[in-house]
Amino acid sequence: MKKLIKVNPADNVIVALTDLVQGDRVEFEGNTVILATDVKAKHKISEHDLNIGDSIFMYGVLVGKATQFIQKGEVLTTLNVRHQSEKVTHKTGTLPWTAPNISKWEDKTFMGYHREDGQVGTANVWLFFPLVFCENKNIEKLKEVFENELLPKKQDDYQMLLRSLMGNDEVEAPKPTDGRPELNNIEVKFITHAGGCGGIRQDSEVLAKLLAGYVNNPNVAGATVLSLGCQNLQIDIFKKVLKDINPNFNKEILIYEQQQMGTVDHMLRTIIKDSYSAILKANAIERKPAPLSKLVVGLECGGSDGFSGISANPALGVVSDIMVALGGKTILAEFPELCGVEQELMNRCVDEEKANKFLSLMKAFEKSVVDAGSGFDMNPSPGNIKDGLITDAMKSAGASKKGGAAPISDVLDYAEYASKPGLNLLNTPGNDAECTTGLVGSGATVVLFTTGLGTPMGNPIAPVVKISSNTHLAQKMSDIIDVDAGDVISGTKTIAEVGENIIDYIIEVASGRTTTKADLLQQDDFIPWKRGVSL
Repeated sequence: MKKLIKVNPADNVIVALTDLVQGDRVEFEGNTVILATDVKAKHKISEHDLNIGDSIFMYGVLVGKATQFIQKGEVLTTLNVRHQSEKVTHKTGTLPWTAPNISKWEDKTFMGYHREDGQVGTANVWLFFPLVFCENKNIEKLKEVFENELLPKKQDDYQMLLRSLMGNDEVEAPKPTDGRPELNNIEVKFITHAGGCGGIRQDSEVLAKLLAGYVNNPNVAGATVLSLGCQNLQIDIFKKVLKDINPNFNKEILIYEQQQMGTVDHMLRTIIKDSYSAILKANAIERKPAPLSKLVVGLECGGSDGFSGISANPALGVVSDIMVALGGKTILAEFPELCGVEQELMNRCVDEEKANKFLSLMKAFEKSVVDAGSGFDMNPSPGNIKDGLITDAMKSAGASKKGGAAPISDVLDYAEYASKPGLNLLNTPGNDAECTTGLVGSGATVVLFTTGLGTPMGNPIAPVVKISSNTHLAQKMSDIIDVDAGDVISGTKTIAEVGENIIDYIIEVASGRTTTKADLLQQDDFIPWKRGVSL
């Protein structure tokens, strides 16, 4: 196994692939590197002596400045390096792209749920949600009722553990299911949130777009929507946004307004009867073959480490480029983790309008962060830093590899729905749950989520596939990892091979033949991004 790697020939830092100690002599690219300090795997060492103020390059881009003299072979830390990125003002050119060979994938299909508007889902979900947080309690009651009756009963190991500790080993027998219709083609999911009123009107409008995006997502067969009546996010606002997203929308939507219906008992009884009838009809929809171009793939990372940008993220780049070449859609999110690579991304935009929109959204986002007393340079978490990502630009340069090299066909603000084939950039925060929530609201039917440290989360309506950057994580947290990209680090597989393995896995998940670990753990996270203040 190699001990060191340089990501780009233009870099002046080298990445340790294994733990090294001071004094170790490592042969690297025809030279002998003598370690000036101990260095843990995933961390970076300087290839040359660096003076104060010298630029530090990784992935071929500026990722930091030296704050003190750094000896050749010395480990880079937050004590001797600070965040620095290139200043960008406009699109300066157009980057060429050679599409990958897709002959292996052109005739492949997945078994999906075809909607009348031409979209194809990887799941078939009946979704319950409120327009305002005041209805969360009613959603939770409906969740209890439907899950108790519709979901398969099984004993909870943690509940059994507590019972044994309490000296009560009696187990409630499963309820009989004889005579009940089998709901094999439909899932019933529930989401709640803290928005819809009490904040600025713009937050309610964005929430309306997000919820409309969920209903329009082809993974959803239909929805039951609860409204109080007096909130900012009015029913007519939601309906208008839904029509704006899809003028030909024709799924069944059941909407109930509590202040018009009277008692909670009357409303819940009506909702249960109507929704059950609609769920039975949605259950009649069956999977049929669809080309891979009908997939919409969200690209995200969370709990990243120093190997994420070397193994898992570039493997997603392979997936993205193949999907784009097939005519599908991919969506790259997390704008704070694109800081430092703006010029490359602008030059990949198909036109100047898209490039300017991207830069405008980036600047507005960064200004809001600075106005709040912070900055993008504070994006790396303690876990990121501990595992080798010491500046935001360094983290971003690796994170952007998830988007491959294809041209950027569109740039979307949060809750805008993806309509153009190709690679789309979506303005979201780096927060894992807010990002995933946004990706699915913009139409992602499956989300690829890379992680180096392990992140336990999912989504109510779209499968979230977890890809580990290193084999140690895949083995340690096997209950949350679906695909191991650590073979790239060990040298047993190439980035292209791991990327193709991920596509094979996506096909199985999208066809319902494989269930992601997040879905097995029922990790249904839904957290909208709130950008305004509470009033």
